[in-house]
Amino acid sequence: MRSGVVSALAPNYARYPVELAEGSGCVLRDTDGVEYLDFLSGIAVCNTGHCHPAVVAAVREQAGRLIHASNFFTTAPMTRLADRLVQRSFGREVLFANSGAEANEAAIKLVRKARRGGDVVVVQGAFHGRTYGALSATPQEAKQAPFAPLVPGFRAVEPAADAIAAAVDERTAAVFLEPVQGESGVHPLGDDVLRAAREACDAAGAALVFDEVQCGMGRTGTLWAYEQAGVEPDAMTVAKGLGGGMPIGALVIGERLAGTFAPGDHGSTFAGGPVVSAAANAALDVIDDPALLARVRELGERLLEGVRELPRVVAARGRGLMVAADLDADAPDLARRALLDQRLIVNATGPATLRLLPPLVVSEAEVDDAVARLRALL
Repeated sequence: MRSGVVSALAPNYARYPVELAEGSGCVLRDTDGVEYLDFLSGIAVCNTGHCHPAVVAAVREQAGRLIHASNFFTTAPMTRLADRLVQRSFGREVLFANSGAEANEAAIKLVRKARRGGDVVVVQGAFHGRTYGALSATPQEAKQAPFAPLVPGFRAVEPAADAIAAAVDERTAAVFLEPVQGESGVHPLGDDVLRAAREACDAAGAALVFDEVQCGMGRTGTLWAYEQAGVEPDAMTVAKGLGGGMPIGALVIGERLAGTFAPGDHGSTFAGGPVVSAAANAALDVIDDPALLARVRELGERLLEGVRELPRVVAARGRGLMVAADLDADAPDLARRALLDQRLIVNATGPATLRLLPPLVVSEAEVDDAVARLRALL
Protein backbone atom coordinates (compact mmCIF):
# COMPACT_ATOMS: atom_id res chain seq x y z
CA MET A 1 0.00 0.00 0.00
CA ARG A 2 1.32 3.39 -0.94
CA SER A 3 0.08 6.14 1.28
CA GLY A 4 0.83 9.77 1.89
CA VAL A 5 2.28 11.32 5.02
CA VAL A 6 1.24 9.53 8.19
CA SER A 7 0.50 12.47 10.47
CA ALA A 8 0.97 10.63 13.78
CA LEU A 9 4.62 9.82 13.01
CA ALA A 10 7.34 12.38 13.69
CA PRO A 11 8.92 13.54 10.40
CA ASN A 12 12.47 12.47 11.24
CA TYR A 13 12.70 9.81 8.51
CA ALA A 14 12.58 10.33 4.74
CA ARG A 15 10.19 7.44 4.26
CA TYR A 16 9.23 5.95 0.91
CA PRO A 17 5.52 5.71 -0.01
CA VAL A 18 5.43 1.95 0.56
CA GLU A 19 3.87 0.06 3.46
CA LEU A 20 5.58 -3.29 3.95
CA ALA A 21 3.59 -6.25 5.22
CA GLU A 22 5.73 -9.40 5.11
CA GLY A 23 9.03 -10.84 4.03
CA SER A 24 10.99 -14.03 3.56
CA GLY A 25 14.63 -14.48 2.66
CA CYS A 26 15.66 -11.62 0.37
CA VAL A 27 12.11 -10.67 -0.64
CA LEU A 28 9.73 -8.15 0.93
CA ARG A 29 6.05 -7.67 0.07
CA ASP A 30 3.88 -4.61 0.51
CA THR A 31 0.22 -4.58 1.50
CA ASP A 32 -0.80 -4.90 -2.16
CA GLY A 33 1.31 -8.05 -2.54
CA VAL A 34 3.98 -6.36 -4.67
CA GLU A 35 7.39 -8.03 -4.19
CA TYR A 36 10.69 -6.21 -3.68
CA LEU A 37 14.20 -7.64 -3.85
CA ASP A 38 15.84 -6.41 -0.65
CA PHE A 39 19.49 -5.42 -1.00
CA LEU A 40 19.54 -3.35 2.19
CA SER A 41 18.54 -5.93 4.84
CA GLY A 42 16.86 -3.33 7.00
CA ILE A 43 20.24 -1.53 6.98
CA ALA A 44 22.41 -4.60 7.67
CA VAL A 45 20.01 -5.99 10.28
CA CYS A 46 18.41 -9.00 8.58
CA ASN A 47 21.68 -10.80 7.83
CA THR A 48 19.84 -14.11 8.15
CA GLY A 49 17.19 -12.88 5.71
CA HIS A 50 13.66 -11.90 6.59
CA CYS A 51 11.82 -14.20 8.97
CA HIS A 52 14.44 -16.94 8.96
CA PRO A 53 12.64 -20.06 10.22
CA ALA A 54 15.20 -20.68 12.98
CA VAL A 55 14.92 -17.11 14.28
CA VAL A 56 11.12 -17.17 14.11
CA ALA A 57 10.98 -20.49 15.96
CA ALA A 58 13.34 -19.23 18.68
CA VAL A 59 11.29 -16.07 19.21
CA ARG A 60 8.00 -17.95 19.34
CA GLU A 61 9.28 -20.58 21.76
CA GLN A 62 10.86 -18.04 24.09
CA ALA A 63 7.91 -15.64 23.97
CA GLY A 64 5.70 -18.47 25.18
CA ARG A 65 8.07 -19.21 28.04
CA LEU A 66 9.36 -15.85 29.37
CA ILE A 67 9.36 -12.42 27.69
CA HIS A 68 10.96 -10.16 30.30
CA ALA A 69 12.72 -10.58 33.61
CA SER A 70 14.76 -7.35 34.22
CA ASN A 71 18.50 -7.28 34.81
CA PHE A 72 18.14 -8.19 38.47
CA PHE A 73 18.19 -11.73 37.13
CA THR A 74 19.93 -13.77 34.44
CA THR A 75 18.18 -15.97 31.92
CA ALA A 76 19.51 -18.94 29.97
CA PRO A 77 19.34 -17.21 26.54
CA MET A 78 21.26 -14.20 27.89
CA THR A 79 24.07 -16.16 29.52
CA ARG A 80 24.38 -18.54 26.57
CA LEU A 81 24.69 -15.62 24.15
CA ALA A 82 27.32 -13.88 26.30
CA ASP A 83 29.34 -17.10 26.51
CA ARG A 84 29.19 -17.56 22.75
CA LEU A 85 30.25 -13.99 21.99
CA VAL A 86 33.25 -14.41 24.30
CA GLN A 87 34.18 -17.78 22.84
CA ARG A 88 34.02 -16.44 19.26
CA SER A 89 36.06 -13.30 19.87
CA PHE A 90 38.85 -11.83 21.97
CA GLY A 91 36.35 -11.02 24.74
CA ARG A 92 36.18 -11.84 28.42
CA GLU A 93 32.84 -10.30 29.32
CA VAL A 94 29.77 -8.87 27.59
CA LEU A 95 27.44 -5.98 28.38
CA PHE A 96 24.16 -6.04 26.47
CA ALA A 97 22.33 -3.04 24.98
CA ASN A 98 19.33 -2.45 22.73
CA SER A 99 21.12 -0.95 19.74
CA GLY A 100 24.47 -0.04 18.25
CA ALA A 101 24.30 3.52 19.53
CA GLU A 102 23.63 2.26 23.07
CA ALA A 103 26.52 -0.17 22.82
CA ASN A 104 28.78 2.71 21.76
CA GLU A 105 27.55 4.85 24.66
CA ALA A 106 28.52 2.03 27.01
CA ALA A 107 31.92 1.75 25.34
CA ILE A 108 32.58 5.47 25.78
CA LYS A 109 31.77 5.23 29.48
CA LEU A 110 33.92 2.11 29.79
CA VAL A 111 37.08 3.64 28.34
CA ARG A 112 36.65 6.91 30.20
CA LYS A 113 36.26 5.13 33.52
CA ALA A 114 39.23 2.87 32.81
CA ARG A 115 41.43 5.88 32.04
CA ARG A 116 39.82 8.20 34.62
CA GLY A 117 38.90 10.59 31.84
CA GLY A 118 40.78 11.37 28.68
CA ASP A 119 40.05 12.14 25.06
CA VAL A 120 38.63 9.72 22.53
CA VAL A 121 40.23 9.77 19.09
CA VAL A 122 37.86 9.15 16.16
CA VAL A 123 38.37 9.43 12.42
CA GLN A 124 36.76 11.44 9.66
CA GLY A 125 33.93 9.65 7.89
CA ALA A 126 32.97 7.73 11.01
CA PHE A 127 29.42 7.09 12.14
CA HIS A 128 28.81 5.77 15.65
CA GLY A 129 25.17 6.68 16.28
CA ARG A 130 22.76 9.51 17.06
CA THR A 131 22.56 9.53 20.85
CA TYR A 132 24.68 12.28 22.41
CA GLY A 133 27.89 10.44 23.15
CA ALA A 134 27.76 8.44 19.92
CA LEU A 135 26.87 11.58 17.95
CA SER A 136 29.79 13.43 19.53
CA ALA A 137 32.02 10.63 18.23
CA THR A 138 30.61 11.10 14.72
CA PRO A 139 32.54 13.95 13.06
CA GLN A 140 29.89 14.92 10.49
CA GLU A 141 28.89 18.57 10.61
CA ALA A 142 25.40 18.07 9.16
CA LYS A 143 24.53 15.53 11.86
CA GLN A 144 26.18 17.34 14.78
CA ALA A 145 25.46 21.04 14.20
CA PRO A 146 21.71 21.11 15.00
CA PHE A 147 22.33 19.53 18.40
CA ALA A 148 25.29 21.45 19.78
CA PRO A 149 26.76 21.70 22.34
CA LEU A 150 27.94 18.11 22.19
CA VAL A 151 29.79 15.89 24.66
CA PRO A 152 33.37 17.22 24.88
CA GLY A 153 36.58 15.25 24.63
CA PHE A 154 36.48 13.83 21.09
CA ARG A 155 39.28 14.47 18.61
CA ALA A 156 38.74 13.72 14.92
CA VAL A 157 41.65 12.92 12.61
CA GLU A 158 42.07 11.52 9.13
CA PRO A 159 41.70 7.71 8.86
CA ALA A 160 45.40 7.30 8.17
CA ALA A 161 48.10 5.44 10.11
CA ASP A 162 50.31 8.47 10.68
CA ALA A 163 47.42 10.73 11.70
CA ILE A 164 46.17 8.27 14.31
CA ALA A 165 49.68 7.60 15.64
CA ALA A 166 50.28 11.34 16.03
CA ALA A 167 46.96 11.90 17.83
CA VAL A 168 47.38 9.27 20.57
CA ASP A 169 49.24 10.26 23.74
CA GLU A 170 49.02 9.94 27.51
CA ARG A 171 45.78 12.00 27.51
CA THR A 172 44.00 9.53 25.23
CA ALA A 173 41.39 7.21 26.71
CA ALA A 174 40.72 5.33 23.50
CA VAL A 175 40.71 5.20 19.74
CA PHE A 176 37.30 4.38 18.22
CA LEU A 177 37.29 2.90 14.71
CA GLU A 178 34.94 1.12 12.32
CA PRO A 179 37.05 -1.48 10.48
CA VAL A 180 34.72 -0.78 7.55
CA GLN A 181 32.94 2.57 7.59
CA GLY A 182 29.37 1.89 6.53
CA GLU A 183 27.26 5.03 6.71
CA SER A 184 29.82 7.14 4.85
CA GLY A 185 29.77 4.78 1.87
CA VAL A 186 31.54 1.48 2.65
CA HIS A 187 35.15 2.53 3.19
CA PRO A 188 37.34 -0.28 4.60
CA LEU A 189 40.15 1.06 6.76
CA GLY A 190 43.51 -0.33 5.70
CA ASP A 191 45.19 -3.02 7.76
CA ASP A 192 48.04 -0.54 8.28
CA VAL A 193 45.59 1.89 9.88
CA LEU A 194 44.28 -0.73 12.30
CA ARG A 195 47.80 -1.88 13.17
CA ALA A 196 48.96 1.71 13.74
CA ALA A 197 46.01 2.31 16.06
CA ARG A 198 46.82 -0.88 18.00
CA GLU A 199 50.49 0.06 18.36
CA ALA A 200 49.73 3.65 19.37
CA CYS A 201 47.19 2.55 21.99
CA ASP A 202 49.62 0.00 23.42
CA ALA A 203 52.38 2.58 23.66
CA ALA A 204 50.15 5.16 25.37
CA GLY A 205 48.14 2.80 27.58
CA ALA A 206 44.94 3.72 25.75
CA ALA A 207 42.17 1.35 24.67
CA LEU A 208 41.33 0.38 21.10
CA VAL A 209 37.61 0.01 20.38
CA PHE A 210 36.18 -1.36 17.14
CA ASP A 211 32.64 -0.44 16.14
CA GLU A 212 31.40 -3.51 14.26
CA VAL A 213 27.74 -2.57 14.50
CA GLN A 214 27.36 -2.70 10.71
CA CYS A 215 30.39 -4.65 9.51
CA GLY A 216 30.15 -7.45 12.09
CA MET A 217 28.02 -10.61 12.23
CA GLY A 218 29.37 -12.06 9.01
CA ARG A 219 28.77 -9.04 6.82
CA THR A 220 32.35 -8.93 5.49
CA GLY A 221 32.80 -12.69 5.12
CA THR A 222 34.24 -13.42 8.56
CA LEU A 223 32.18 -13.36 11.74
CA TRP A 224 33.97 -10.15 12.77
CA ALA A 225 35.66 -7.77 10.34
CA TYR A 226 38.72 -7.38 12.60
CA GLU A 227 39.64 -11.02 12.00
CA GLN A 228 40.71 -10.20 8.44
CA ALA A 229 43.28 -7.67 9.63
CA GLY A 230 44.68 -9.80 12.44
CA VAL A 231 44.33 -6.85 14.85
CA GLU A 232 42.40 -7.41 18.09
CA PRO A 233 40.74 -4.49 19.89
CA ASP A 234 40.23 -4.11 23.62
CA ALA A 235 36.48 -3.75 23.16
CA MET A 236 34.02 -4.16 20.31
CA THR A 237 30.45 -3.01 19.78
CA VAL A 238 28.00 -5.13 17.81
CA ALA A 239 24.29 -4.84 17.02
CA LYS A 240 22.21 -4.75 13.80
CA GLY A 241 22.68 -8.30 12.43
CA LEU A 242 23.19 -9.79 15.89
CA GLY A 243 19.48 -10.30 16.56
CA GLY A 244 18.36 -11.70 13.20
CA GLY A 245 15.93 -8.76 12.95
CA MET A 246 15.32 -8.25 16.67
CA PRO A 247 16.72 -5.19 18.51
CA ILE A 248 19.85 -6.08 20.45
CA GLY A 249 23.36 -4.67 20.85
CA ALA A 250 26.39 -5.78 22.80
CA LEU A 251 29.67 -4.43 24.10
CA VAL A 252 32.29 -7.19 24.05
CA ILE A 253 35.03 -6.37 26.56
CA GLY A 254 38.52 -7.86 26.37
CA GLU A 255 41.16 -8.66 28.99
CA ARG A 256 42.53 -5.12 29.39
CA LEU A 257 39.16 -3.56 30.26
CA ALA A 258 37.45 -6.49 31.97
CA GLY A 259 36.25 -5.68 35.46
CA THR A 260 36.10 -1.92 34.81
CA PHE A 261 32.36 -1.59 35.32
CA ALA A 262 30.95 -1.99 38.83
CA PRO A 263 27.28 -2.43 39.76
CA GLY A 264 25.39 0.77 38.96
CA ASP A 265 27.90 2.10 36.42
CA HIS A 266 25.66 1.33 33.46
CA GLY A 267 22.36 -0.37 32.81
CA SER A 268 19.26 -0.81 30.69
CA THR A 269 15.76 -2.05 31.41
CA PHE A 270 15.43 -4.26 28.35
CA ALA A 271 19.02 -5.08 27.36
CA GLY A 272 19.77 -8.77 26.89
CA GLY A 273 16.14 -9.75 27.37
CA PRO A 274 15.27 -13.43 26.87
CA VAL A 275 13.39 -13.05 23.56
CA VAL A 276 16.03 -10.98 21.76
CA SER A 277 18.81 -13.15 23.19
CA ALA A 278 17.06 -16.27 21.93
CA ALA A 279 16.80 -14.66 18.49
CA ALA A 280 20.49 -13.74 18.57
CA ASN A 281 21.48 -17.29 19.48
CA ALA A 282 19.50 -18.54 16.50
CA ALA A 283 21.08 -15.92 14.24
CA LEU A 284 24.55 -16.99 15.39
CA ASP A 285 23.67 -20.61 14.61
CA VAL A 286 22.98 -19.56 11.01
CA ILE A 287 25.79 -17.06 10.44
CA ASP A 288 28.70 -18.61 12.33
CA ASP A 289 29.06 -21.25 9.66
CA PRO A 290 32.31 -21.51 7.67
CA ALA A 291 30.43 -22.50 4.51
CA LEU A 292 28.08 -19.53 4.73
CA LEU A 293 30.93 -17.10 5.48
CA ALA A 294 32.91 -18.41 2.50
CA ARG A 295 29.78 -17.92 0.40
CA VAL A 296 29.52 -14.31 1.60
CA ARG A 297 33.04 -13.65 0.34
CA GLU A 298 32.35 -15.38 -2.97
CA LEU A 299 29.04 -13.64 -3.65
CA GLY A 300 30.46 -10.33 -2.42
CA GLU A 301 33.05 -10.51 -5.20
CA ARG A 302 30.36 -11.41 -7.71
CA LEU A 303 28.22 -8.44 -6.64
CA LEU A 304 31.16 -6.04 -6.62
CA GLU A 305 32.30 -7.05 -10.11
CA GLY A 306 28.75 -6.77 -11.41
CA VAL A 307 28.36 -3.29 -9.95
CA ARG A 308 31.71 -2.15 -11.35
CA GLU A 309 30.54 -2.96 -14.88
CA LEU A 310 27.34 -0.92 -14.65
CA PRO A 311 26.97 2.28 -16.68
CA ARG A 312 27.47 5.56 -14.79
CA VAL A 313 29.49 3.83 -12.05
CA VAL A 314 32.66 5.83 -11.43
CA ALA A 315 34.08 3.59 -8.70
CA ALA A 316 32.97 0.64 -6.59
CA ARG A 317 34.34 -0.90 -3.42
CA GLY A 318 33.33 -3.36 -0.76
CA ARG A 319 34.15 -6.22 1.52
CA GLY A 320 31.99 -9.29 1.55
CA LEU A 321 28.33 -8.40 1.06
CA MET A 322 28.95 -4.76 1.95
CA VAL A 323 29.26 -2.89 -1.36
CA ALA A 324 29.05 0.73 -2.49
CA ALA A 325 29.17 2.43 -5.88
CA ASP A 326 30.03 6.06 -6.66
CA LEU A 327 27.99 7.37 -9.58
CA ASP A 328 27.93 10.32 -11.94
CA ALA A 329 24.25 10.60 -11.05
CA ASP A 330 21.87 11.60 -8.25
CA ALA A 331 22.11 8.62 -5.89
CA PRO A 332 19.10 9.44 -3.67
CA ASP A 333 16.90 9.80 -6.76
CA LEU A 334 18.25 6.53 -8.14
CA ALA A 335 17.56 4.72 -4.87
CA ARG A 336 13.97 5.95 -4.96
CA ARG A 337 13.51 4.95 -8.59
CA ALA A 338 15.13 1.57 -7.92
CA LEU A 339 12.40 0.95 -5.35
CA LEU A 340 9.43 2.27 -7.30
CA ASP A 341 10.44 1.29 -10.86
CA GLN A 342 12.60 -1.81 -10.40
CA ARG A 343 11.27 -3.11 -7.07
CA LEU A 344 14.84 -3.18 -5.74
CA ILE A 345 15.70 -1.88 -2.27
CA VAL A 346 19.07 -0.13 -1.97
CA ASN A 347 19.97 3.19 -0.37
CA ALA A 348 22.07 6.27 -0.89
CA THR A 349 24.75 7.17 1.66
CA GLY A 350 25.48 10.50 -0.04
CA PRO A 351 24.59 12.56 -3.10
CA ALA A 352 26.47 10.22 -5.47
CA THR A 353 26.88 6.93 -3.58
CA LEU A 354 24.65 3.84 -3.53
CA ARG A 355 25.05 1.14 -0.88
CA LEU A 356 24.09 -2.53 -1.22
CA LEU A 357 23.74 -4.76 1.86
CA PRO A 358 21.84 -7.89 0.87
CA PRO A 359 21.00 -10.61 3.39
CA LEU A 360 23.88 -13.04 3.81
CA VAL A 361 21.63 -15.88 2.60
CA VAL A 362 21.32 -14.26 -0.84
CA SER A 363 21.70 -16.54 -3.89
CA GLU A 364 23.75 -16.14 -7.06
CA ALA A 365 20.55 -15.67 -9.02
CA GLU A 366 19.42 -12.86 -6.70
CA VAL A 367 22.81 -11.14 -6.95
CA ASP A 368 22.59 -11.27 -10.75
CA ASP A 369 18.96 -10.12 -10.64
CA ALA A 370 19.85 -7.08 -8.53
CA VAL A 371 22.66 -6.12 -10.91
CA ALA A 372 20.30 -6.52 -13.86
CA ARG A 373 17.71 -4.28 -12.22
CA LEU A 374 20.33 -1.63 -11.57
CA ARG A 375 21.51 -1.92 -15.17
CA ALA A 376 17.96 -1.38 -16.43
CA LEU A 377 17.62 1.66 -14.18
CA LEU A 378 20.96 3.21 -15.16
